[in-house]
Order: sequence, then structure tokens, then C-alpha cells
Amino acid sequence: MLQRFKDYILQQHLFSPGEEVLLAVSGGRDSVCMAHLFHQAGFPFSIAHCNFHLRGDDSDHDEAFVRRLAADYGVPCHVAQFDTRAVAAATGESIEEAARRLRYEYFASLLTSLSPTSLSPKIVATAHHRDDSIETFFLNLFRGTGIAGLHGIRPISEVRMKNEELIIIRPLLPFSRADIDAFIEENHLEYVEDATNAELDARRNQIRHRLMPLLRELYPSVDATMAANIERLHDTELLYKEYIETLRSQLVKPYPSRLPLEILSLDLPQLLSFHSLSLPFTPFHSLLFELLRPYGFNASTVRDILSVLERQYPAGNNPSGQLFYSPTHVAELHRGQLLIAPDVEPAPGRHPQPGDRIRLKRGSRLLSDYLKDLGLSRIERRHVLLRVNADGFVELIADGQLGRQARDDK
Repeated sequence: MLQRFKDYILQQHLFSPGEEVLLAVSGGRDSVCMAHLFHQAGFPFSIAHCNFHLRGDDSDHDEAFVRRLAADYGVPCHVAQFDTRAVAAATGESIEEAARRLRYEYFASLLTSLSPTSLSPKIVATAHHRDDSIETFFLNLFRGTGIAGLHGIRPISEVRMKNEELIIIRPLLPFSRADIDAFIEENHLEYVEDATNAELDARRNQIRHRLMPLLRELYPSVDATMAANIERLHDTELLYKEYIETLRSQLVKPYPSRLPLEILSLDLPQLLSFHSLSLPFTPFHSLLFELLRPYGFNASTVRDILSVLERQYPAGNNPSGQLFYSPTHVAELHRGQLLIAPDVEPAPGRHPQPGDRIRLKRGSRLLSDYLKDLGLSRIERRHVLLRVNADGFVELIADGQLGRQARDDK
């Protein structure tokens, strides 16, 4: 197992020779196995342990065990303690979410203090193995995360915590839980039973203890088959992402707003004609979802957008005016395009209100009609700045192209 371990690190370029790695060690068999392999391989490492105080005295026993383990190896041991339940109650997170966030925030701050220069890579090794990756595949499959969630756990990933890029490596991924158990027994290694897992992720444990035994009974080689499937799905995801980015460069362009706003325009007619797809066709939904994903739009909102398009495009209409929101952005169907902009509050000042009228060369008009005729989208109209003159009519504050248009109409 030691040689396979070293070969895997080399093949996956997990870290450079001589580079010190911070090991996340809970004291359970997986992390103890990882620490012992690092020790046997002669790789420089230190240990970090998080005491989440979820199991009373047992949590403190785990911490004491990890401290002794680090002392036995003669390596530094860094420990953080958290009142995880109180944090979760305060933030509204689940205990699992809070524990994960606290863990990686601690690793990021610890590594920043140990390697303060930005040139030093901040590398943490976790003890995820092949069985964990397969369980993650099924969790994501049932949650409906799409192709991005079906590649299981990757050997290397990056997590941004507290404005620091944290590199997470998983040197045990080629090994099964049975491989690790055998290694622990052969090397007579002590460990603690990590009962926290059962509390943190009940669904994962259902997959581990009920689904996987059934699948192994039906398909004895399911573990090896799933590991191979996950790798193929990862390769497929890379090709898919490249295709999506090619589409993005062709279809998503800056929108020439008359206001100083950063708006993007997604060319829906071009997307439809480019693929010769009818709107109900499932791949169109997937493509639109992927194009909108970076702006926070979820699959449900994409379905809402498509339902409007399906009702109006067959009739030859260009749907306009409807707004769709993500946590960070707003999208609008406007004259056959889908406009996308950050959902920010308008600048301080007077903005359009129902009933506002504007005086023009010939009489006056409702401001809302006037702005529509200028071709302004709803996203733009809410950012228009106004002032009210002595006659009670509104005037556009001269700013950029829209201001010039207002002066020409007077």
C-alpha cells in the first residue's frame, strides 16, 4: 500500500517533494492510516485537529489521542475548538454545514499564519477514500446536482475561505475502506471510533450501510465499476465545460446600455437557431442552465424562463419585461434577449414612480411610456435618475446617452 500511495501522489501531482503538508486528522482509522503512510514515506507533515465538541468527553478524548499521535511522530499538532451547535443555531446552518465551514476556515487561517507569503501553496490533506467518492456520487445523483456533481471526490480541489485559496488533496482516493482496514490491522495502529460521522451526515450513512451492501450483493464488482464510471464522468464534464465556455463566448456579450450599468445580453434566438432545438427539448434547458449558473440562477428559475419562452416564441412574439432573480443577479427577457445584471440597489436619488410625467417638445407623456419607447429595459428603468421641476414634471438628469436623448426631446 505504501508504494501505491507514493505512486498516486506522484501521478496526480498532489504536492512537490519536500513540501510540508498539513494533515486533517480526526483520530479515526482513515486519517490515522493517512498519517502513518506520510510517516512511512518520509514526507514532511504537520497535523491539524478540530474539536467540534459534539460528543462530550469523547470529543476531548479524540483530541488527546491526536495530540499523542503527533508527539509519537515528532510533528507539530495544531488544535482548534468550536461550539459547533451554538454556531449552527446562530447561522441557521446544519451542524454538518457549520462543521465543514469552521474546519476549512480554521485550516485557511492556520496555513496563512504558518506560510504568510502568497507564494506559499496552502495544502491540506484529507483522508477521503474511494468509498467516500462513490457515496458522494450517489448523494449528488439523488440531489440532482447535474454532471458537475457526478465526478465524485477529486484528488485535488480548491476552496476559497477567508479570502485565501486552500488546496485540498486526497491521497487515499485510490484505496477502498477494506484496503485501509487491512493496513490498520497489519501495522497494529490504534485509532478512535469517529462516531461524529453518523451525526453529521445521516444520508451518507444510509448509502454506506444500506445501499452499497445491496449493490455489492447484486453487482460484486460495483466498487471498481463505479470508480471507473466516475473517472469517465469527470472527463465528460471537462469536455462539457469547454463546450459551454465556447457557447458563452459566442452568445453572452456586454449589453450597450444607455446608463452606466454593467449588463450582459444572452442571445436566445441565436442559441435556438445555432442548435436547431425546439424549446421543450431537454438539452436546451441544460445549456441555458449552464450559461446562467455563474450568475446564481438555479434549475427552477431556468424552468420559469423557459415556460415564458415556450408560451410566446411560437406565436412569433419577443417576450419582454419579465424579471427573474437569483441571490446575486436579476435577469430580464427584453426584445428577444435575456439581460443579466447584478441585483444592486439604485444610486441615491429620485427614481421613476407610477404616474410620473415628462414634458416634451409637444406636450407631455407618461414617463413609463417614454422610457419604453426609448428601448430601456426594466433593469435600466429602475436606475434612471430624475428631478422634479417647478411645474411638477420630472426631468431626466443629464448623464451619458440617456441624458443627451432627453435634451434632444425638449
